[in-house]
Amino acid sequence: MKLHYSHVDVFSAQPYSGNSVPVFMDSRGLSTDQMLHITKELRHFEAIFLEPTDDPSAVRARVFDLFDELPFAGHPIIGAGAVLHHTASQAENATWRFALANKTVTISTVRTADGYFGLLDQGMPEFLGTVNRAEWIASAFGLRSSDLCLDLPLEVVSTGLRYLIVPVLPGALRKARIREDVSEKLRSVGAQFAVLLDESVREVRHWNNDGIIEDIATGSAAGTVGAYRLRHGLARGGQTFILNQGQFTGRPSTLRVLPEGTPERVHNVKVGGDVAFVGHGTLEVQP
Repeated sequence: MKLHYSHVDVFSAQPYSGNSVPVFMDSRGLSTDQMLHITKELRHFEAIFLEPTDDPSAVRARVFDLFDELPFAGHPIIGAGAVLHHTASQAENATWRFALANKTVTISTVRTADGYFGLLDQGMPEFLGTVNRAEWIASAFGLRSSDLCLDLPLEVVSTGLRYLIVPVLPGALRKARIREDVSEKLRSVGAQFAVLLDESVREVRHWNNDGIIEDIATGSAAGTVGAYRLRHGLARGGQTFILNQGQFTGRPSTLRVLPEGTPERVHNVKVGGDVAFVGHGTLEVQP
């Protein structure tokens, strides 16, 4: 069976910028191992595999990075929503439901002059606790303790993936590096990943835990940052703000984040961005 996919760039209106993702519209019959092999073969940061349902506006979805299946992700779902709109709807606006392993999310898509815009509802965030300023946190990212922002807490937040949010001072993002795998250290504080936040310019950086690959634009992390900023009085409920990412990879990306609620009760976070179509492909042979 041939496998067809669309290649789109997310969080940018221009092709060859933002964060790329291959979207497989019909993955019925593929095993978990096959999906992981395909993801590794294509070498995008992540890949998403859809399975149609009886409802044209609803799909089952599985997302993989280069190492494993993810229970949630941001930019692959936004990209897949745009592909669904492009192939299955003539309307200017559409809404789609994605059933993941542990949750179902909704994404709204809109046709634009350059492509599509998708807004992903990530649901209610979980605040899983603040973390002491241990020496390893700065050194794990090639920084000094003096590079951390003392005015903001280190905190684990989740909208599907558990991120340790590490606020840093201006200039620290440029110096940051992961030199050895930080998975065990993050697990010790209840996190799966970490995202570095420079609040002064609303910019973040995020890598795979081994530091080999830097993510260009991380929708799941942006959701946690949106919840964090509202909780700590840095954003206002119901107002969209722009989060920047990707300049250090040469692919600057714009993420639009909409937290809803109050600092005392953040009840929802949405993350959106433009989607540009780059091309289509066909796998002639299955792994």
